Amino acid sequence: MADENTILGADNLYFQDVEGEEGKQMELEDSLKLKFVGIIEDRYQSAKLAREYDEQRWLSAYHNYRGMYGKNTKFRESEKSRVFVKVTKTKVLAAFGQLVDVIFGSDRFPIGIRESKIPEGIAEVAHLDTTAPLPGIETSAPVVTPATNPYDVGYVGDGKDAKIPTASEIKKGQFDDMDTVLPLKDGVTKNPQVYETRPAEMAARRMEKLIHDQIEESHGSSEIRNALFESALFGTGIVKGPFNYNKTLNKWQETEDGSREYSPVEVRVPRIEFVSIWDFFPDPNATNMEECEYVFHRHKMNRSQIRALSRMPYFDKNAIRDCLMMGANYEPEDYEQELKDDQRSEDYGASQFEVLEYWGIIDAEYAREIGMELSEDVDDLDEIQINAWVCNGIVLRSVVNPFTPHRLPYHSFPYERNPYSFFGIGVAENMEDSQKIMNGHARMAIDNLALSGSLVFDVDESALVGGQSMEIYPGKIFRRQAGVPGQAINGLKFPNTSNENMMMFDRFRQLADEQTGIPSYSHGQTGVQSMTRTASGMSMLLGAASLNIKTVIKNLDDFLLRPLGEAYFQWNMQFMDSKLNITGDLEVKATGTSSLMQKEVRSQRLTMFLQTVQNPAIAPFVKMNKLLTELAYSMELDPEELINDPEEAALMAQIIGMQNVGQETGPEAQSGGQRPAGMGSVGGVSPEGQDLGVTGTGGGNIGTGAVPQSGESGFSGTVGGTQGTGQ
Repeated sequence: MADENTILGADNLYFQDVEGEEGKQMELEDSLKLKFVGIIEDRYQSAKLAREYDEQRWLSAYHNYRGMYGKNTKFRESEKSRVFVKVTKTKVLAAFGQLVDVIFGSDRFPIGIRESKIPEGIAEVAHLDTTAPLPGIETSAPVVTPATNPYDVGYVGDGKDAKIPTASEIKKGQFDDMDTVLPLKDGVTKNPQVYETRPAEMAARRMEKLIHDQIEESHGSSEIRNALFESALFGTGIVKGPFNYNKTLNKWQETEDGSREYSPVEVRVPRIEFVSIWDFFPDPNATNMEECEYVFHRHKMNRSQIRALSRMPYFDKNAIRDCLMMGANYEPEDYEQELKDDQRSEDYGASQFEVLEYWGIIDAEYAREIGMELSEDVDDLDEIQINAWVCNGIVLRSVVNPFTPHRLPYHSFPYERNPYSFFGIGVAENMEDSQKIMNGHARMAIDNLALSGSLVFDVDESALVGGQSMEIYPGKIFRRQAGVPGQAINGLKFPNTSNENMMMFDRFRQLADEQTGIPSYSHGQTGVQSMTRTASGMSMLLGAASLNIKTVIKNLDDFLLRPLGEAYFQWNMQFMDSKLNITGDLEVKATGTSSLMQKEVRSQRLTMFLQTVQNPAIAPFVKMNKLLTELAYSMELDPEELINDPEEAALMAQIIGMQNVGQETGPEAQSGGQRPAGMGSVGGVSPEGQDLGVTGTGGGNIGTGAVPQSGESGFSGTVGGTQGTGQ
């Protein structure tokens, strides 16, 4: 029989000596957990070793960005200057600014949801079914009443008429309180007064609006900006999500005594977060996220954060307690010391825990052995997607991938893609050689200026009286030996070669522009060049410089925006309330380049088409309401707030027409056409009695008018030597 003080094994997880079935079962269970943890930790070590070369590249890029020389950089004793010209920082920030301007320079986030060209399962165009009973009215088949309006529908036995709602009434939401939706019929209606809608397009724009609102409320923009910065600096950015997050909504309710009581409400929302490239370890055999069988996310947590995991879903509280009892296990990596500005002590990370978050595949047999519940249809030889958290050799959480369909909740996007590696190439790496050469010539120029800018003396001590001070200052007097020929003190001036060094510096600065694709004039270089003297020349240069950034934005479209939009779409379809009515045949489109860069072109084309259809012969063939809606949508305006429906447009046209008629027949128009008689010089009345207006001819402009003849009203002159009176 084993002693009560049985010695624990090296792993503190299972006993060396056990007795009985219960003890054997505990040993078997713990050994299986060790095997499961061993598989995960073995994969982590493989991913960690495969990333060492990339870590060296990132450290070099970080040093160039910060303006620091690496610990392996050696200087000659003759080199006095340690200057570092931070051109890399300028280029990285310029690239980051361009990415932020393209992604967030608009009011709309560049993820678009569009209906497919030929929607399946949902109608492209539908209209109100005038033959079906209206919702909310219990009746039998409808009958058309002999009313003046043929679209007034009555129902047998109800004793009243029920008018079909117009398009404006439906859009204003007068029928939103009905128990069921209005009956719609697929296809285009021939009656312009019947309500017509596009279900596929409405579902797509409803989903797009929902995704934009979710990203904004979860502060997703700031997380994506952090990833964009690492993409420009290191070449790769990582975004995690969307995943479930319980958000607390602040809410106050009035009590019976009139006071307000704070009653917060927790709602489930999607959330994304930025993951540093230093904490992300992908499958070493993959070149993109779609090829990854597994990924690791390394967390550094303190005791409070470890305890907080026990309040998260599916975390084992007993395992977390055992992990805390075993103590901290965090070991800082070599690159962490170089990333810190201050000199940390040796106990850095001594109170921290290293927690590995694993997303990937595992054999179903191992999953069942550690207690995961799987369907009976899953064979032991099958692979399943799981999420596991491991710390101190203990499994803190192990669940089947909760997303449908299964996906890795990480999005990795390169600045410049390397087709043979998972990690991309950043701005700092592209100009690494130019940065080194610029630093070398800058140091040489400064050392030469220090030497050539000061005077060096050649002193013949045999010609001077001994014991004198060699200090040089204005008015200094040296005593020399009598009768010794030659000059005792000679001043030497070394040649200045700093101009040649700075010429090479400027040349490699231009090469840095070529290597990064970011010209210096695009981020504020001073000085006027030949082609930047005119606005047209500057516009041409900036247009050519934008070609490189368009390629980068296309990488964002393919590797970040489109996968992120699809993940949000799938999350909403899986977890969001079905009452939102966002089902449909939809597809996600990343609109980083197609929308933000071509938005102005689309708006101009719609404006030109609008000018074309003003021709009265073409106007009847164009759906003006649809054209104005698309024009407002391209200008990022809400068409529902600005554009009237056809019925409201007809009413407004009638009102405007009545106003125009009133202006033509108003008092001003009448007074302008009637002038008193006797004003022949500026107007008058024609012999037929017609009012001639201010011109005398009815033309409306001041002129000579028609001259009255002798004997006519308004005539004055001399007849027969006497002066006429015009009477």
